[in-house]
Amino acid sequence: MEFFDIRNPDGTVTGKVKERELVHRDGDLHGTVHIFIVRKGRGEPEILLQKRSAHKDSFPGCYDISAAGHLSAGQDYMEAACRELEEELGIHAETEDLHFIGYHEGFDKEIFYGKPFINHEISAIYLYEKEVDFGRLVLQEEEVESVCWVPFSVCKEKAASGDKGYCLFEDELEMVEACIR
Repeated sequence: MEFFDIRNPDGTVTGKVKERELVHRDGDLHGTVHIFIVRKGRGEPEILLQKRSAHKDSFPGCYDISAAGHLSAGQDYMEAACRELEEELGIHAETEDLHFIGYHEGFDKEIFYGKPFINHEISAIYLYEKEVDFGRLVLQEEEVESVCWVPFSVCKEKAASGDKGYCLFEDELEMVEACIR
């Protein structure tokens, strides 16, 4: 069983802890990390997107940011970001490898597998701009089906259009764009 700290809009903890399934049932604000791996130098900047496993409890089979995940109760944002990169992609990152660009409050209400799923998250957004050896990535099978480089403009277009094959926040991409252009 996984437990999350319930958070305030500024990302700080409230002192309440709740089981993951109940957090998503009730729409409680909880912490996540979103790591964008950016590649420049080949014309337009590109973002490494992961295709979520078809068996995920939310947004199965959708293209998503490079790496993302929840903060377990008691965990801080940077610790979770380094953990998620390692778990999902096999990238060992040091804290100085990640550039914090801000917080984002996101909200989604969907139905998955016949059950309501309310995702209300406060995410710490990070950029990872070190060279990535595509052939050395180790994908976490239960989380990530595949990865691919996608031009930044395509990511923005998919988010702006509400394409259901992508679970990207348009305003998060604007935050990233301000840092990479």
